[in-house]
Amino acid sequence: MNATTRNRAIAGGGLLVCLAVSAALSGIIASSVGRNELGYAETATSSDPPEVAAGIAMGAFRGLFVNFLWIRANDLKQEGKFHESVELAKAITKLQPRFPRVWAFHAWNLAYNISVATQTPEERYNWVMAGINLLREEGIPANPNDLTLHRELAWIYLHKIGGYTDDSNQYYRRKVAQEWTSILGEPPRPSGDRVDVIQSYVDWLQPIVDAPETLDELIEADPAVAALVERIETEVDVSLDKDLLRLFTFHDKLQHSVMRDEFAKRFNDRAIAMDGMVVDETKAAAWASLLAQIRKRTLIDDFNMSPLLMIRYTKKFGPLDWRHPGAHSVYWSHRGVERALTRYTDLNEKNFDFTNADRITMQAIQSLWRSGDIYFNYIDFAAGLRGYFQGVPNPYFVQAYGDMAQEVEDRGGIFQSDQRVHRSYAAGYENFLTDAVIFFYRRGQLDRAEYWYREARTFENLNMNNQSIRIENFSKTLDDFVKANLYDRLSSPNVAIQEVYGSLQGAYASALQGETEIFRGQFEYAKQAHLFFMQTQYRQVVADGGIAGRMEFMDTDFQMVAGGALANMIAALPLEEAQALYYNTPVDVQPFGYDIAKARFEDNINVLAEAGESKEFGILFPEPPDMEQHRIDMAARERQRSVRELENINRQ
Repeated sequence: MNATTRNRAIAGGGLLVCLAVSAALSGIIASSVGRNELGYAETATSSDPPEVAAGIAMGAFRGLFVNFLWIRANDLKQEGKFHESVELAKAITKLQPRFPRVWAFHAWNLAYNISVATQTPEERYNWVMAGINLLREEGIPANPNDLTLHRELAWIYLHKIGGYTDDSNQYYRRKVAQEWTSILGEPPRPSGDRVDVIQSYVDWLQPIVDAPETLDELIEADPAVAALVERIETEVDVSLDKDLLRLFTFHDKLQHSVMRDEFAKRFNDRAIAMDGMVVDETKAAAWASLLAQIRKRTLIDDFNMSPLLMIRYTKKFGPLDWRHPGAHSVYWSHRGVERALTRYTDLNEKNFDFTNADRITMQAIQSLWRSGDIYFNYIDFAAGLRGYFQGVPNPYFVQAYGDMAQEVEDRGGIFQSDQRVHRSYAAGYENFLTDAVIFFYRRGQLDRAEYWYREARTFENLNMNNQSIRIENFSKTLDDFVKANLYDRLSSPNVAIQEVYGSLQGAYASALQGETEIFRGQFEYAKQAHLFFMQTQYRQVVADGGIAGRMEFMDTDFQMVAGGALANMIAALPLEEAQALYYNTPVDVQPFGYDIAKARFEDNINVLAEAGESKEFGILFPEPPDMEQHRIDMAARERQRSVRELENINRQ
């Protein structure tokens, strides 16, 4: 055998080996592609833009064609042809589904660039949600382990909806609260030990996890549900999905609203039928089972969320209220980190930006601490009014922030990752602990204030710059520490809210105990803190040409703030304590709590009164003077604020 023949034989043998290996690997690769949905679009459907078919037909020239689409989509956006631009964005993502930056760019374009070019809060919200939906319902399912897309989605929730840079931010928060009140129902409102509160939130979500996978399974197993579904389909004619959840929530909330009679006048036959089924106590168990199953499928199918993971994060971080954008930010940022950690090695560490994803999680937890206790008037908002919405500090997330900071430190080091004397993580945690100390102090929980002050003083990763000032600051008594740090921080909207609401909660807690002097002192302090903020930071924003609505985390009228806090506490307290609180509050604030008390307690109290076991409702909760005028004034105020919000948008 000469050299040429030998070389041909070796080459032929090598080719056969390569073909054999290729055949063996092709099945494995094909299986992985199918299992992880990693294939590119090779066929166009009837719902796809025509550019998808054109791009597929171009084969190897698909990349050049996509570049042209990018340029054209940007030109259309600049020309104000937003819908046409979005259609091209859909084509681009269809042609490049495994390129995360494509999804991130177009989601950002929708939520930030296009949204601010529209004129009304409703239009803006729709574009912001279009960006969220693009990531949540398409981009992440196509790239389930990609950290970038999870981080971008979490940031839109935290910054665009939860922040105040957009003048429609208050409307965004209300819409998210409205949607998630329908999706999950009203969250529990317990108080007490953090462990018990978290467990109550777990118990709230558990029926959704335990619900059957399909509606058919539930109907087959429960004849009562089958009968209820038949009535819904024949008498109400609503789909058994998010539409039913919205309709049920509206009628359920309406039962406890002073606006019920006004709405009932406009009910058609379908609304009358639905209302009757909602109030029918014999159907309560069937409703609970049906709603749990629909909520489960809605979370999984429409929102790409796992009810089981929602429970796990509740246990880990605290009582997550899904009406708050911070809860969604925590979910998506931390989910992205957990998914990415399964693919992380020392060789590919530069491909993962864990630092910024973890930072978003920590900022979201801080947002939940500062405003995670939500009070929202669902019916007013559904009626077209502005709808009372207020987020106040939720003390159950103070622990979560420290726990998350420690987890990130253990995973990679955020406090001691370099030798700098000042690190932003350490400074942020120090400010956070300072605010927590002041909040618990004003709330009257001195034991909690002392605990977190001790944590701040002994925090081993305190920054080393200005060490003498820091030592002096943390060597003060608790009383002196609060006084020294108060006005330095009170110009911050978040700190102002915690001061005002912490003092009001402390005042009302004192009123429950009949401690009149303490009540007056804390109530007056809340008023002065509110005045200080409105005369400094809020006025400064307006004077500097900013839009007041951006900073309006708190009503400019202190009576509205104090009244809202009273209503919120009455909504959470049992009867005896609610009555004591109502009785011991100023008469000019009582109107804010009267309708809440009336809706919650009147029917039960009057039943007890007829049995001789209680005084009548009107005696326990006497109606304040001019209550009807108060309702008229509140409705007018809501309309005026809605108009003012729209004017702020049009001014840009």
